[in-house]
Amino acid sequence: MANKVLVFLEQRNGQIKKASFEAAKVGAELAAKLGIEAEAVVIGNEVESPEKVGGFGIKKVTHLKNALLENYSDAYKELLTSYTNEINADYLLFGNTAMGKDLAPKLSAKLDAGAAMDILAYEVEGENLKATRPVYAGKALINVNITSAIKILSLRPNVFNAGEATTDTAEVTVKEVEVTELKTKVTELKKAGDKLDVSEAEFIVAGGRGLKEADKFSLVEDLAKELGAAIGASRAVVDAGWRPHSEQVGQTGKTVSPTLYIALGISGAIQHLAGMRSSKYIVAINKDADAPIFQIADYGITGDVFEVVPALIEEIKKVKNG
Repeated sequence: MANKVLVFLEQRNGQIKKASFEAAKVGAELAAKLGIEAEAVVIGNEVESPEKVGGFGIKKVTHLKNALLENYSDAYKELLTSYTNEINADYLLFGNTAMGKDLAPKLSAKLDAGAAMDILAYEVEGENLKATRPVYAGKALINVNITSAIKILSLRPNVFNAGEATTDTAEVTVKEVEVTELKTKVTELKKAGDKLDVSEAEFIVAGGRGLKEADKFSLVEDLAKELGAAIGASRAVVDAGWRPHSEQVGQTGKTVSPTLYIALGISGAIQHLAGMRSSKYIVAINKDADAPIFQIADYGITGDVFEVVPALIEEIKKVKNG
């Protein structure tokens, strides 16, 4: 008999990440299906408004607090292991962020738990859980049956829509915890700027080598500005030094699932498709009619990006101006 669903709320600089609200919504829904309770845990020092998770169905949040926990470290693993055992939780949910990808497998080993990473869907089958996740660089989907006593899921961001939060708030319990000297610690954080995080964005405009040179990437920036979108880039563009790695989409970059993904001058190498093929709507603009990107695009334009994109920007401006 299942006991409890525990959702890990990831915080960065005291702010709870969007992916954690999505995990909270799924956790509350999963608990309702199983007829058990769901709660959340956040680890850090000062965390802003953890009670807001109540708007997504979670009624209780425990804040494990210590000044040494301000930044992610190996202490998170130990504390989360102890807390999971303390409340006898048998379902753990994470967002499949950089932190979630690191923490969930460690918890799997510590708790002897089955884990399904980067899932796109799930089903409850009695005491077992079936999760769907991509394999072979996203070319196929596999159903994973988790039969262990403790089950761990990490959810691909933007796949499970959290929806609008209600006005409900969660009861927050702050628990001061002891932390011994950390084996490793963060000594410096470098901010990527105020740009939208490509892994959490609802709209993304991405550019590839078809833009020919770094200066021409202004086309991507201009279109992204009009749409309020994040900027993405192919590996070839990042390797050429045109854009920072934080914008790279693909197997060796970030996996994204926006509502709208616009690919400009991107041919569609399998490594790139692995990182964005789960987008809800894909629009491709490329002068090569045989480019692989068109095989997965919902809408495609065979044409020169230097002619198509300026015209598209003008049409968007007309719509915005009524």
